[in-house]
Amino acid sequence: MSQNIQPNKDFYIALLHHPVVDKNKQIITASVTNLDLHDIARSAATFGVKRYFVVHPSPDEQALNNRIVNHWRSGYGERSHRTRKEALEIIELVNDFETVLSRIKELSGEAPIKIGTSARKTGSNLLKIDEFMPKLKLHPAVLVFGTGYGLSSEWNQTLDFFLPPIAGPTDYNHLSVRSAVAIYLDRLFAIP
Repeated sequence: MSQNIQPNKDFYIALLHHPVVDKNKQIITASVTNLDLHDIARSAATFGVKRYFVVHPSPDEQALNNRIVNHWRSGYGERSHRTRKEALEIIELVNDFETVLSRIKELSGEAPIKIGTSARKTGSNLLKIDEFMPKLKLHPAVLVFGTGYGLSSEWNQTLDFFLPPIAGPTDYNHLSVRSAVAIYLDRLFAIP
């Protein structure tokens, strides 16, 4: 039996490319990958995310991202892949996290809860998913992902909480950000 599921109107995701760390824990600015644009937008659309913010400080990088996204939103891309167009409609390209917060306040009427993700345990502000879900009923929220080897430590002061890392039965723990987004969204919003 099909259910009429209400999308998560006040839930957002942000993919940050700066400041993130590389494999040596040095702060870098990572490049946007074409697959991150497509695949994360598709996961976000599947689970009713209101906006997927792609955050990068470089105007040149954002111009390229805009060209890629617009290819699938209009013309041949739109005609050949309508479902991709629908998913890419929720992407918003911005230069910094402050713009993400400002846009969410504009769209939702209040500042969001800022939830980080990491493959590493981040400290005392860890919030289990079942503790996070009641907060979603009361406030807008943005789930923040970092590219490269993850968010730099300075995000520990900016974000309100972190969700627990995704862990499997092995010590290996380096998922692509696309996979991590899909897993977290499934854990948050999948229909049992």
